[in-house]
Amino acid sequence: MLDEGPTSNRHDPPSNRLEREESQLWRWALLLLVLFAAAVAFLAWQQLQDLPYRLWAIPAGLFVLAVLFATYAFGRKREVAELKQILKGFQNQVGVTPSEEQLDQLSQLILRSQRNFKELIDSLDDVALAISLDGTLRTVNRRTTEVLGAPYSQLVGHKLEEFLSAPLHSETSGSLPRFLDKRNWSGVVEVHLKKDSRRLYYDCVVNAIVKGDEVTGASVLARDITGHREKEQRFTQLFESLQEGVYISNPEGKLLEVNPALVTILGYESKEDLLNLPPERLSVDAGGEPVLGHVGSQTGNTRTREVRLKRKDGGVAVCVDTSSGVMEAGKIVRYQGTLVDVTEKRALERQLQRQEEFRRHLLESFPDLILVLDLKGQYTFVSARIGELLGYGPEQLMGKNVEDAENTSPELAALYRTVATGQSSLTSCEYGSRHHDGSWRTMLGMASPLLDAEGKPAGVIISVRDVTMEKKLEQQIIQSERLAAMGQMIGGFAHELNNPLTSILGMAELLQEGEASEAARKQIVVLHQQARRAAEIVQNLQYFARPPAPGRCQVNLNELVQRTVQMQAYPLRKSNVTVDFLPEPAIPAIVADPNQLMQVFLNLLLNAEQAIRENREKGTIRVRIGRKPDSVWIVFQDDGPGIAPENLAHIFDPFFTTKRPGRGTGLGLSICKTVLREHGGNIEAATAPDGGAVFTITLPVTAAPEPAPTAG
Repeated sequence: MLDEGPTSNRHDPPSNRLEREESQLWRWALLLLVLFAAAVAFLAWQQLQDLPYRLWAIPAGLFVLAVLFATYAFGRKREVAELKQILKGFQNQVGVTPSEEQLDQLSQLILRSQRNFKELIDSLDDVALAISLDGTLRTVNRRTTEVLGAPYSQLVGHKLEEFLSAPLHSETSGSLPRFLDKRNWSGVVEVHLKKDSRRLYYDCVVNAIVKGDEVTGASVLARDITGHREKEQRFTQLFESLQEGVYISNPEGKLLEVNPALVTILGYESKEDLLNLPPERLSVDAGGEPVLGHVGSQTGNTRTREVRLKRKDGGVAVCVDTSSGVMEAGKIVRYQGTLVDVTEKRALERQLQRQEEFRRHLLESFPDLILVLDLKGQYTFVSARIGELLGYGPEQLMGKNVEDAENTSPELAALYRTVATGQSSLTSCEYGSRHHDGSWRTMLGMASPLLDAEGKPAGVIISVRDVTMEKKLEQQIIQSERLAAMGQMIGGFAHELNNPLTSILGMAELLQEGEASEAARKQIVVLHQQARRAAEIVQNLQYFARPPAPGRCQVNLNELVQRTVQMQAYPLRKSNVTVDFLPEPAIPAIVADPNQLMQVFLNLLLNAEQAIRENREKGTIRVRIGRKPDSVWIVFQDDGPGIAPENLAHIFDPFFTTKRPGRGTGLGLSICKTVLREHGGNIEAATAPDGGAVFTITLPVTAAPEPAPTAG
């Protein structure tokens, strides 16, 4: 370096201070450039990390490039400063021949600067070259030699077209006169190399090389975006070929981009028609809010929901919308998502639901209980009718095995096995089943195999019907037939006994008229009394066994009750039961069917006798008759255990009985109530305060029927 004299350190000229300020300014500018590049890279990375194809590498490369440029610029600044010092020395020594040392320093500085520039250019991963206006390559970096497949010496001085199989094609409009005018150009260029059959794409930035205000060439910086372009093409192909609708919209729901599938789903002829549509037009409701966009979500998180979109023809498309918001600077700038058309699926689901509802209502309305069991014996379906038949819900059986279920009878399990093992395709059986209230019911089960879609056995279906009432009616019919046959037999017996009893009575009367000792006369009187009593019994039997005459007549209730008591006198006396009956002479005659009323009275006497006999050794049945202004009443009261309060409400129900099994059918009091209602009366039951049951019969007092007029 030139010697500036001993006073150079003492007196700092203004030019040196300016250079130091300029150096300081350069350092701050480069530092700010690096910080700015870091900030831009950070913000861009946040936005690009959610996009496909790893585009987040772009901001990272931008930051690295900014650091390299700052390093290069700082080095160049130092070299320029050194050159300025050397030139300044030359200026201070005008006319003095520079020393050889100074020339060597200048030469080394220039070579080092060129070498640093070359190393910087070669370190770039992008293609960098200088080219003349006629296409001759002036200089290239290492990346260019790798792309063109030739060394540096074979490239410089040769035209670029020698290494291409087809002319360069730009995606943006441009021409040489326009470039010479603007002196810069940027765009994507499609390249076809001779040594590579692939189609390559480069994002190029071209700046003019100017010498004396004349453009002599151009510097080109080109980045290989072939991979990105191929990914974009594949993404575009996927976007266009997807059967699901894909869309991009702004936050207000305005469509910015759609694929052909969405155009088809909504019934539009072209994509432009759909993109030009106001967002409110997609709403099914007139004047409704936009369906897409920020409706339903204000965050960038992925959301999945079902939406209804209005088609062009006015129909409704039901779609599953899966979308997410794209954030920039903390705000959602657009939405992107997919729309899967589920209109037919939802229609099919509604149809299946209606069919399921119809099947369920059909099974619920079926009068029988339906049971379905699989081949393992587990209940897979139990209809709700089980609640009415057995008093508990289907959940008590669902999933349980027919062999282990608590309320399953052995007969039902055997019925299942018969069909499940293929022994029979249709079979039935009767079995007893316990109701939830503890009572037993008689059930009729019918089983048949359940086949799958291929016609193979998949289980057993059993229909169960409650036949408790039918069985009781059947027993009652059998009992009635037996009673009818017995009545016919009694009628025949009474008729046969009536003749000898008549002779006995006649002979006894003759013997009473004749002369006889006192002892014999007493015996004849007893004989006559017993014969008369036997005749009355036979007469009552004939009256009870005689078929009821059609129609009604005037009935003396005192006489009818007395006759009923006499008929039951022997069983009552045998059971130590006394009947306390006081006739009421003032009772008027009523119009009724004496046979039916006699059955009512007899039923009440029998019930009272059984209640007393089962609870005590002897007892009394108290029978009283009275009248009201427009009716008469008969009370039958015993001194038995009475009627439990919980049974009073059901005492007249058909088949309800408090007797032990086999002692009653539960129809007696029900028939009594029916007979009395047919006569316009009623019967009520109660428990006496001191114990015992009280049955009160009420019958209306009506005028006697007028005789039919005779023809005459």
